[in-house]
Amino acid sequence: MAGLKAGVIGVGWFGEIHCSVIAGVPGMELVALADRDEARLAEIGKQHGVTSLHADYRDLLADPSIDLVHIVTRWDSHAEIAIAALNAGKHVLLEKPMAPTVAECKQICDAAKAADTYLMVGHVCRFNPRCIAAKREIDAGNIGHVVSLNGRRNVPAAWAPGALDKVNPISDTGIHDTDLMMWFSSARVTSVYTQTVRVNNYAYPDMFQIMYRFDNGASAIYESAWLMPESAPFVIDERMSIIGSKGFVQVQDTFPNFGLCDANGFTGPDTTYWPRIGGVTGGALAEEVMYFAGCVANGTTPSVITPEESMAAMETVLAAQQSAESGEIVRLG
Repeated sequence: MAGLKAGVIGVGWFGEIHCSVIAGVPGMELVALADRDEARLAEIGKQHGVTSLHADYRDLLADPSIDLVHIVTRWDSHAEIAIAALNAGKHVLLEKPMAPTVAECKQICDAAKAADTYLMVGHVCRFNPRCIAAKREIDAGNIGHVVSLNGRRNVPAAWAPGALDKVNPISDTGIHDTDLMMWFSSARVTSVYTQTVRVNNYAYPDMFQIMYRFDNGASAIYESAWLMPESAPFVIDERMSIIGSKGFVQVQDTFPNFGLCDANGFTGPDTTYWPRIGGVTGGALAEEVMYFAGCVANGTTPSVITPEESMAAMETVLAAQQSAESGEIVRLG
């Protein structure tokens, strides 16, 4: 992999992490940034030595030297920007969730099919080494066929004020584990029922539980609460059990495999998704970025996750949102 020039559209907190990852990948060069917040754009540009800065993403896409773009904007702008990038001949790594409607997801998929470039949606959990190991054991038949899945992803209450008035957690955090459940089971969801609990007065609920039924007969329960106190010794309470007809697999990312106790108490810094190691941002996000860049460099269609799989996961969490609003079971397909 040599000489791939990359641009990042959207340099908020996660866009900045994408920039840091690209900067540490051999053979990739971060050459351009776009964001409507010009002060933020200048700050991140200075931080990474990037001088090609654009308040309008279209100006970035017009640069013929750019091979691929990372789109790290709010999801309500994903379809417009991703389709424009594909039409401009750019390879596209699009952050999840794919788009806020199934119709927009389909528009993105159709644009990708018509393009001569690649599209991959960034489902970073598929690059978590523990999830990869679980998928390997399941596909090898070592636990028999999947019968039941049980997942949890609880996040700090401190995240809620800046998020739950803007995004529905069912599609924000829920997309991660819904996609994993579909991936692990190699199945599609046929029905969904969701319950929510409101603890604080945000636009969206602090807690939800989802029940899924799959087309292979398996069932699943998934829960997420944005209520963990600052005293918790980890950032995200993340775990999943996959029960098969002959055994089970358990994925555990909750209790830290690295702990730090200092004057501020005990903490478990991230060592999985985007840890800083030796001045470079690594982890699952770096693996995702390197995988996609490798596909671009080698002319290989990305297969870890396809646009159609991303659309199916999005359709499923949108059905879960519909169930939460109606109080009824929603059937798919």
